[in-house]
Amino acid sequence: MTRTGARILVDQLLIQGVDRATCVPGESYLSVLDALIGSGVDLLTCRQEGGAAMMAEAYGKLTGRPGICFVTRGPGAANAMAGVHVAAQDSTPVILFVGQVARDMRHREAFQEWDYGQVFGTIAKWAVEIDDAARIPELLARAFRVATQGRPGPVVIALPEDMLVDEAEVPDAPKAAPIAITPSASGIADLTERLAQAERPMVILGGGGWHGATRDAMIGFAERHALPVCVEFRRGGSFPADHPNYAGDLSIGANPKLVKAIRDADLLLLLGGRLSEMPSQNYTLLPIGPGDDRLVHLHPDPEEVGRVYQPGLGLIGTADGFVEAIAGLPAPKRNSDWVDACRQNYLDWSTDPLPLPGRFQMGEVICWLRDTLGPDAAITNGAGNFATWINRHYRFRDHGSQLAPTSGSMGYGLPAAIMAKRQRPGAVSVCVAGDGDIMMTVQELATAAQFDIPVIVLVIDNGMFGTIRMHQEREYPGRVSATDLKNPDFAAMAAAMGCHAETVHDTADFAAAFNRATESGRPALIHCFLDPEALTIAKTLSDVRAGK
Repeated sequence: MTRTGARILVDQLLIQGVDRATCVPGESYLSVLDALIGSGVDLLTCRQEGGAAMMAEAYGKLTGRPGICFVTRGPGAANAMAGVHVAAQDSTPVILFVGQVARDMRHREAFQEWDYGQVFGTIAKWAVEIDDAARIPELLARAFRVATQGRPGPVVIALPEDMLVDEAEVPDAPKAAPIAITPSASGIADLTERLAQAERPMVILGGGGWHGATRDAMIGFAERHALPVCVEFRRGGSFPADHPNYAGDLSIGANPKLVKAIRDADLLLLLGGRLSEMPSQNYTLLPIGPGDDRLVHLHPDPEEVGRVYQPGLGLIGTADGFVEAIAGLPAPKRNSDWVDACRQNYLDWSTDPLPLPGRFQMGEVICWLRDTLGPDAAITNGAGNFATWINRHYRFRDHGSQLAPTSGSMGYGLPAAIMAKRQRPGAVSVCVAGDGDIMMTVQELATAAQFDIPVIVLVIDNGMFGTIRMHQEREYPGRVSATDLKNPDFAAMAAAMGCHAETVHDTADFAAAFNRATESGRPALIHCFLDPEALTIAKTLSDVRAGK
């Protein structure tokens, strides 16, 4: 059958199981937009390419399948870079399709022309331009494999606009499924011996793949082997926080007793993650140069094992390959005192918030959400000090209940919340954003309103870029430069976009406002005012300025 390049492309997406995509439309791929009509693909039109790419990244986190995003060339691709960066650092499968100038105009710096291989080459797993419509099935099947196999990540595909209207007769490629990588038998034998000898083991769970059957298998493994489990920075939901083996998260400002427990452990199982700057407490948690014989590092990318930390045992494997390999391991007799102590340390650290100046107590609000929302609720955020209350006090229980960028990208929370609600309409989806954070992608409220996606957005307004102000006050006390913010009336802005909107100054008023937002059935924004003195979860602005 002879088809246009655009039709071939959409047919391949359907074969690969694509059911949802995001976009900002552009003239460079009008033929694809036309081919998507009647395809059954749920296409969300966004208001800025960064938001569109972040939504696609959230889809990748939620499903394990590539999030699909279409943007136009040049400025559109530049805006989308923020979402591609999140996908790269968070190891999330994403495929970004970018329009491109016609092939006979290349290399002339035509209107909005870019060399996408050079632009995205240092951040994407693969960047390719398709110059022949007949090769679309081949290259798309490869793209889905590259995005999902080994360490997942982003793929960028440039589509010359004239190629998309060319006709070609070419068979479809089959659906691509990522290959599970199983650790070697000798490595598993070594792990078995180490587990048998350990008295104070600890699991650090990171990366992707810990959902569904693999998550269940990991829970069983921890129970049988009496293993306390902590998760890396912003990997909440990989292991349920209400489970008696859960020991906390290695986030910014991690529980000092968790950090001590990791240093006291005689066996460390780093499973799936990289233990990068944030979870490693600025690379101070484990020795780097001399290595650490206690460390067993499992990762799907062989280049990652030993790149930073020299482990006592390196294992190459994916989450599904690992749980298959350990399914029959004999469970050693180990008392639960170690697990119980780690669990109690977590409960002592996370249960009750510290009071801070002001009428609005952020810690109490997060604890209310923790105790009120169901396990399937999604809490999303971008970057800012406000997120430390979430990390410490909220208890993520289900896969996808935390959607947050390990890359620390501002503006991520709102697009992620929109995608979470679209993907799981029966679950509550709450974006918690700072006043600086929300303005990076606030225009996506219009997307939520247009598609009737009832997310709830909490804007925490302290009139500053709080994280940067914290560093500024520590390094240059009292010398404020560029960190103050004069904010709009966020509730009025949201109402103008068709959202339910409220303003809250007192903690006591929050629950009723949240319930009204939920009952509205519309996208909702609650503008919450946080005292500027409440700069961090444990220190006031004055404390930081005074060097306390």
